[in-house]
Amino acid sequence: MPRKPKKEKRVSDQPKRIEELDPGAFSVTRLLSRLKFAGFIIGLVELLLVGLVAVLYYLDAPKGFVEGVNPWYWLLAIGIIAIFDICFIWIAIYVVGKKKHATDLQAASVLGSDVQEAYKFGEIGLVVTDDEGCVIWTNSFFRERSLDILDINIFDWQPKLKNFLDANLPSDFKVEFDCGSLYFSVRYLTDAHLFIFRDMTNYHVIEVTSENNRLVIGFLMIDNYDEKFERSEEGNSDVLTNVRQAIIEYAKDHDIGLRRYRSDAYFLVCHYSALHSVMEDQFSILEKVRKAGEGQNFIPTLSIGMAYGIDIVGRLTEMATNALNIAMSRGGDQAVVAKAGDDLAFFGGKTPSVENTNRVQFRSLADSVLTLIKSAPLVMVSGHSSMDMDAFGACLGIYAFCQHVGKNCKIVYDMKDTELKTRSAIQSVFGKGIDKLTISPSEAEERIKSNTLFIVVDVSNPNNIMGRKAFEKATKVVVIDHHRPGDNSIEHPILNHTDSSASSTCEILAEMIHYANGERIELPSVFATFMLSGMFLDTNGFKNQNTGARTFEAAEILKGYGADNVAADSYLKDDFEELYSLTALCSRVVTPETGVVYVCTPDDEKPMDDVTISKLSDYYMKAKGIHASFAIGRIASNTVKISGRSDGTINVQLLIERLGGGGRFTAAAAVINNIIPSAAAARLEEVLRNYLDQARAPLPQEKSQRE
Repeated sequence: MPRKPKKEKRVSDQPKRIEELDPGAFSVTRLLSRLKFAGFIIGLVELLLVGLVAVLYYLDAPKGFVEGVNPWYWLLAIGIIAIFDICFIWIAIYVVGKKKHATDLQAASVLGSDVQEAYKFGEIGLVVTDDEGCVIWTNSFFRERSLDILDINIFDWQPKLKNFLDANLPSDFKVEFDCGSLYFSVRYLTDAHLFIFRDMTNYHVIEVTSENNRLVIGFLMIDNYDEKFERSEEGNSDVLTNVRQAIIEYAKDHDIGLRRYRSDAYFLVCHYSALHSVMEDQFSILEKVRKAGEGQNFIPTLSIGMAYGIDIVGRLTEMATNALNIAMSRGGDQAVVAKAGDDLAFFGGKTPSVENTNRVQFRSLADSVLTLIKSAPLVMVSGHSSMDMDAFGACLGIYAFCQHVGKNCKIVYDMKDTELKTRSAIQSVFGKGIDKLTISPSEAEERIKSNTLFIVVDVSNPNNIMGRKAFEKATKVVVIDHHRPGDNSIEHPILNHTDSSASSTCEILAEMIHYANGERIELPSVFATFMLSGMFLDTNGFKNQNTGARTFEAAEILKGYGADNVAADSYLKDDFEELYSLTALCSRVVTPETGVVYVCTPDDEKPMDDVTISKLSDYYMKAKGIHASFAIGRIASNTVKISGRSDGTINVQLLIERLGGGGRFTAAAAVINNIIPSAAAARLEEVLRNYLDQARAPLPQEKSQRE
């Protein structure tokens, strides 16, 4: 007879629950609980009997009870109780052992013998729990690692495992955690109450070691070296020596390779572990260098750019260079760390930008822009969305440059995306003539070519550019801005001039027009008036901290071109209803921190003009003792603007950046979509709680020593 083929052992697709494998098996913990209860009852009965006999003996009731009872009976009773207790304990131990043996299933009972061998070879740990999460079985994986978790609640042992209790988790969800010197990755099979542990310690050590040993490249620059040291009196040489010594000691303490390749610049190289310690230290070298200038008439500062996250040296060097440029364009006194594929990290930035008075730089910038304009058949210039007077005035300045060299220029302009006061001024001054100067965003997108020069003014965030689609098609981009750039800046422009020490972009354009080589650039008086109005707007009428000698010189330049300061001021005036709404909001002022206030419009308030919100934050800076103020209001049905101002003792840009915005040291703003004003106010309060101390500038006595 032919032999019957052997039945193959099959492993069930779905692991069985413990109750399905052995209906009589239940948690050892439950059994112990029952035995404890039984022991308690027995002990209680014995105590009651002993107590009853003691009372009868004391009262001799019934009479003659003491004399009538043979003393041997007492010994016999005690012996019976002792034997009974010993038997109970023995039975309890036997039952627990038997039940523990029944519950102590082999892994083959759950997943099959083949899988058991595979798990043993792969060092996989298995844990079975009851419905309450109490561990009722583990394999030898845990004993080999000196972990005894039987009969304890697994969620109390590792609270992170509670994440598995969420019913909506994906099937491949896992939890990773440290357990002493071990590192585990855990999966969970809900139906079987089975936790699958994988020992990832060796892999984790390799991963951490590899991460810590990743290459980091950086550059360090002493800010304004020429003005502070080379062109100054010899007394500053001691400060320079102290600065360099502080840099060398800091690099040595943190295991950073350092090489000076220029009198004011250093090349840095290290492992990520060193960079991590420096970031944990919040780049305290910035503070140490500032202290090196104590007692002098200026404060020395550093700009640092570092990069990591990729093993291509050339790319790392480029990233570090860009990070350094961003640190310098944000005003210096800060470090910027770039990680490949991630957002930039900013450290420092506690001092306002030092005013740049280098006329050679202005002339070089103007000549570079003119050269690029001459080589382009068409120039398009654009500001930011919700265009204000500074952005439009700067666009007019670029238009004048193009007229000077006879090049066709168009301002990208969307009337619906222009701030109300700016739109009203444009309509009243230019009328329909504005069409000759401008082009709509959609038409700009159609007309732009590979050789078109696209100049962006008063903005460096590509998401906020008016005519964004046209910008995205541009291959030749120039950026001129006065805001400190954030981590989302225009990449690879052919020319980028970001001067955060300037009060406005119109100020920069006025300087460029004045200092350009060659024949005098003609600037129509109407253009000059709009540019002056832009300066009025961004300086709050020459009253904010960024107003310096440069600002008044630029205003003088514009006056020389016929700017009308009365008209420039009138463009920014509030109407009666707007002024009334501003004063009505005074009762809603909140003081979350000493010297810091904010006002939030009601959630049901109709949208306001965004310049009005900016004026509202300016308004509260007039009060004594106020170091920073914020205004929050709706500018569209689902869009809220947060405007921030400070007196220079708090860097509002660092705070506003946490809300997704940007700006400069004393003035910044954020526009948040899909939010109501009260929710935006809650986010602002959270930022103030977490980051206000980081945003505070040096003490007034230090700040007064600035040049």
